[in-house]
Amino acid sequence: MAHIRTRETYGTRRLQTELAENGIIVGRDRLARLRKELRLRCKQKRKFRATTNSNHNLPVAPNLLNQTFAPTAPNQVWVADLTYVATQEGWLYLAGIKDVYTCEIVGYAMGERMTKELTGKALFMALRSQRPPAGLIHHSDRGSQYCAYDYRVIQEQSGLKTSMSRKGNLFFEMKA
Repeated sequence: MAHIRTRETYGTRRLQTELAENGIIVGRDRLARLRKELRLRCKQKRKFRATTNSNHNLPVAPNLLNQTFAPTAPNQVWVADLTYVATQEGWLYLAGIKDVYTCEIVGYAMGERMTKELTGKALFMALRSQRPPAGLIHHSDRGSQYCAYDYRVIQEQSGLKTSMSRKGNLFFEMKA
C-alpha cells in the first residue's frame, strides 16, 4: 500500500503523485475522501522539547574544558546530558554520562520527570561502575539538575571537578 510504503508521511497531493508514477490515476478529491474514510493520516512531526533550563539562580561552574575534549585515558573527562524519548505512553527522560575517551556510557537513568534525582541516579551508577580517580572533570550544560546543591555535593564528595558549558553552547550537545 502506497501510504505505508511512504512511511505514512505523504499528504494527499504527494500521495496522488506517487500513485500516478506507479500507473494509478485517481483524482485529488477522491483520494482525500478515501483517505478520510479509511482514516489514513500522516504522521506529525513531534514538537521539540527543550531539556535545559538554565534560567535559574543556582551557582554555575566555570568551563574547564574550553572546547578541548582530548583526554589521554579513560575516566579523565565525563560529559553528562539529558534527553527525552517519545513512547506510546508519553515522554520519558534519559540522563546519561559518557566517558569522552572511550565514548562509552558509564551511567544512565530513565524517568518520567527531569529531576536532580534522575541525574543523581545516573551519576551514582557511573561512580559505582567506574570508581574514577579524584580530579576527573564532569562536564555538563547549565541545567538546573546539574547546578542543584545535592548534585554538586555528590560531585564534591567524589572528588570530581565540575565544569559547565556556556549558555546555549551547541558544541557540547554534539559531544554528549
